[in-house]
Amino acid sequence: MGTAPYLRPARYRVMTDVRIAHVEPLPGRQPGGGFRIHSFLVVLADDSGGRALPIWLVGHEGHGLWEALGTPGDDHHHIEAGEALAARMLAIAGVRVTGVEISELDPALTSGPARGRPHVQASASIEFAGTGGAHEIQARLGYALALAAAAGAAVRVADQVMDQMAVRVEGEDLLRQILGEDAPQPGERDESEVPRIAPRNLTFADGLASWEFGGSFRDADPGAADYTCAAEAGVAVIEAAADKPEGAAALAQSVLVHEYVGRRVSFRAEVRTEDVADVAGLHLLGGMPTGPVSLEKSLTAPLSGSNDWTVLELSATVAEHGGMVQFGSYLRGPGRVEFRNPQLTFGPAPAARA
Repeated sequence: MGTAPYLRPARYRVMTDVRIAHVEPLPGRQPGGGFRIHSFLVVLADDSGGRALPIWLVGHEGHGLWEALGTPGDDHHHIEAGEALAARMLAIAGVRVTGVEISELDPALTSGPARGRPHVQASASIEFAGTGGAHEIQARLGYALALAAAAGAAVRVADQVMDQMAVRVEGEDLLRQILGEDAPQPGERDESEVPRIAPRNLTFADGLASWEFGGSFRDADPGAADYTCAAEAGVAVIEAAADKPEGAAALAQSVLVHEYVGRRVSFRAEVRTEDVADVAGLHLLGGMPTGPVSLEKSLTAPLSGSNDWTVLELSATVAEHGGMVQFGSYLRGPGRVEFRNPQLTFGPAPAARA
């Protein structure tokens, strides 16, 4: 008499095995040469079924997965995602991550980039096996997928989710089929490294090209005009456009600093203020919403009132997680701030330990 086949619980029999085919930072490289990350497009491919499930995650939730899939041996990939560290610690403790399952998914997560819509959370089940038996916990989707990638564990999606939200694909160019004309062009992507950029247009010769103007004043009303920004003759100007402007405004650039871990980064510029009722000056920020903490602390060099051209400088050490650093000028409250001759420099690499 033969042995009866092993029957898995019913909830496991309605799952589709998928692979993490792509994790693409969006919008990615910009026409001015900069690099921006508002969301990550995660593509889960059902190769046997000729389908792909696109999932758009907000920056902080997709960043660990992006890092966990970094090319092994890549000298520019200094970040070790927290999920990768967790997978190693679990392995040392004799616990294996055996799989990640996605049973439900909000359609909003498959309909387009996360920027501009309310944050939608999603979760997945992470399965473990060890000397104590099998266990399962719920975690945020991006973190669960990052742990699966780091541990080499299987990823499964409920058939119902795939049937309703996956798209038909042919061939290997899944990004092109999902993003269309917005997909990276040949030559724009280098799978061997994290995209890096250098500061651009520091003389403002091209106006505000490569700089981004925004701030908390737009949180309540995206169309708010409490502050204005312009650049002319090598000088950038932020000015309050209301008697009592809401929030704060900033003009800034962001750079990826993976290759500068342990080195000193300094931001220096000349600043002039006029009738600043609250505060204005320079800022050097680490730990952007799209990634891990990249500086030991974020810094500001503030001025108030009216001041003639003053040289301000901020310095910090790039943390071991690398990531993204933002530098620029800001204004909070009534008044006007001008800045010119911005410079971003990095100190020498730290000496190797004996």
